[in-house]
Amino acid sequence: MKLVFAGTPEVAVPALDALVASGRHEVAAVVTRPDAPAGRGRRLVASPVAQRAEEAGIEVLKPNRPRDEEFLARLREIGPDCCPVVAYGALLPRVALDVPVHGWVNLHFSLLPAWRGAAPVQHSIMAGDEITGASTFLIEEGLDSGPVYGTVTEEIRATDTSGDLLTRLAFAGAGLLAATMDGIEDGSLKAVPQPTEGITQAPKITVEDARIDWATPALRVDRVVRGCTPAPGAWTTFRGERLKLVQVVPVPERTELAPGALEVGKNNVYVGTGSYAVELLWVQAQGKKPMRAADWARGVRISSGESVGN
Repeated sequence: MKLVFAGTPEVAVPALDALVASGRHEVAAVVTRPDAPAGRGRRLVASPVAQRAEEAGIEVLKPNRPRDEEFLARLREIGPDCCPVVAYGALLPRVALDVPVHGWVNLHFSLLPAWRGAAPVQHSIMAGDEITGASTFLIEEGLDSGPVYGTVTEEIRATDTSGDLLTRLAFAGAGLLAATMDGIEDGSLKAVPQPTEGITQAPKITVEDARIDWATPALRVDRVVRGCTPAPGAWTTFRGERLKLVQVVPVPERTELAPGALEVGKNNVYVGTGSYAVELLWVQAQGKKPMRAADWARGVRISSGESVGN
């Protein structure tokens, strides 16, 4: 089939690579978000998908909005059979959805209908799910509500951050998306409507969502830290300044600390929660690089009775 691939961030690159390498389909063009400011100099930088497409000699389309007439005219001119999508980052209007014969097929990083929305991986970790996965589905005008072509499952490991899990899903999902294109082409795959039960929502995680509530149980604190790593980054406050929490580990045998209370040993830093303590392993103070929590504690000279989050 002739394909126009839509995607923007690094997590979409494995899927593009898989489609290009398949040899079965022609990736005629790539649609991605416009160049965005990055780095200290805030210079405009092409998206990871745009960079990979340019390396492969594939035409790159960067519409400000996918309803722009110039973009739609070029899309119709290319005449794709199908448009696979991975984390493109913009809503597709009906006028664009109607162009390809087989529609736009999205690779979504959850087992639909669970975790519809922008942050399925973060929410699955924060909710304590043990299993997640990826789904390919036909895009409709509703939010991640279209019929599903296929799924692949992935275990959520006890130490997984959202970055760890998303990396694995990106590669597993790339194979799923390529197989979905094959099945659509030869007619062996038919999209099945999603169940009406088990629907959960996964809106974008805000900075405030990533603030640790020390009155919640230790397992919840651990899940929020892992779910918000690397972005937007879990955080608390210490002496009135923001302290980013990069890695913690629950310590069930430490039950004597009040929520938010700090205890510093020679090589350990503990914080009380609503159940038992967590040990801070890595933190990042405001304006500093990530460091071991014990080194941070020695540097700030924590006094007896001090706490975080107040």
